[in-house]
Amino acid sequence: MKKDNSKRPFFSSKSDSEESKSNSKSKFSGKDDQKRSPKKFDGKRPSGSRNWKQDENRDQKPRFQKEEDSKFPKRTLKPRPDFAKDDSPKKFEKKFEKGDRRSDREPQKQTYLGRGKDQKPIFGEKEFIKKTTGNTKVGFGKNRKNTPKDDLDRPDYNFDALPSKKSKDSESGTDIRLNKYIANSGICSRREADQMISKGLISVNNEVITELGYKVKKSDRVVYNGKRINPEKPVYLLLNKPKDFITTTDDPMDRKTVMNLVGNACEERIFPVGRLDRNTTGLLLFTNDGELAAKLSHPSNEIKKIYQVTLDKPLTKKDEEAIIEGLTLEDGPANVDDMQVLSKDRTILGLEIHIGRNRIVRRIFAHLGYDVTALDRVLYAGLDKKDLKRGHYRFLSEKEVIKLKFFI
Repeated sequence: MKKDNSKRPFFSSKSDSEESKSNSKSKFSGKDDQKRSPKKFDGKRPSGSRNWKQDENRDQKPRFQKEEDSKFPKRTLKPRPDFAKDDSPKKFEKKFEKGDRRSDREPQKQTYLGRGKDQKPIFGEKEFIKKTTGNTKVGFGKNRKNTPKDDLDRPDYNFDALPSKKSKDSESGTDIRLNKYIANSGICSRREADQMISKGLISVNNEVITELGYKVKKSDRVVYNGKRINPEKPVYLLLNKPKDFITTTDDPMDRKTVMNLVGNACEERIFPVGRLDRNTTGLLLFTNDGELAAKLSHPSNEIKKIYQVTLDKPLTKKDEEAIIEGLTLEDGPANVDDMQVLSKDRTILGLEIHIGRNRIVRRIFAHLGYDVTALDRVLYAGLDKKDLKRGHYRFLSEKEVIKLKFFI
């Protein structure tokens, strides 16, 4: 019986004879013959596989290449690092940029935040930022609006008819030291004036003076940088100081100073006599008269001062008697001239004292365990703040100046 080969696929690669031989071997071969030995690789690729050259080229070429119509960029392979060159271990070093190290950072400004119950200063890290609100400036000093009440008439003082005291610097009342003459003109201080004199920058009556302690008269012609120097007119000004202002002529931390309150009072160079704490309010005297300022500041003159003190709790009678009798603080005895209780709850007091040591009133009450919440100086050297509002100032009358200079 013949097989029908019409259904055999046309792509069969084996012939009929080869197929019949393979069938006959599979049917009649033994078991040993069925176990085939493994073929050894002879290094030849089977027929029908791809060219080796194509495979080698395929491995050498990058897998991603930019084609003409492709939108993707060509991939660039970075060279691999050669780790065999240096096998020694390297220390890890972090590269710091400017501002990363603590030493490179700018120190934050330390802000004076007040004092505790032990009267020790407390500092913080709050930064001061000057606030500007548009073109209109409103505030104290030069930024304060000039109202009719602020436009005060400045008196002209005439002390020629009064008996003058002999000063240590001169034998007669008409002679004055050159450095004081320059300082009274408002150019600089006495120390800076001595430096100017030693450098030969000052001439008196067309003669250069380099001698320290040289004395001049008011009629002499003193010249500096080609301009004649004239002593300033005396200025005496009384301020009712508000809170949050520091008693200094210049503050490196850009805080508010008392000079901002009297900046537009006069053209002369004035300075405060004594000082008041930042949170202390009340009377503060300004002048360019150095002799009067030294007289009022010296403790031997015992200038009378009256304060209104507000405490955080009522004052006991035992503590009241102890304050009147006198306390002994770290820097010496603290004697009080007089003290009166002004309120029924015994928290508001009136204190009269002549000691001028730093923060003496607050330290007296802190020694007994009290905290001064408000402190106001209501009288200073016979001057009171009648009809003087907080933050305002006035010029002293001639009678008040004479009383300060000759009768205290």
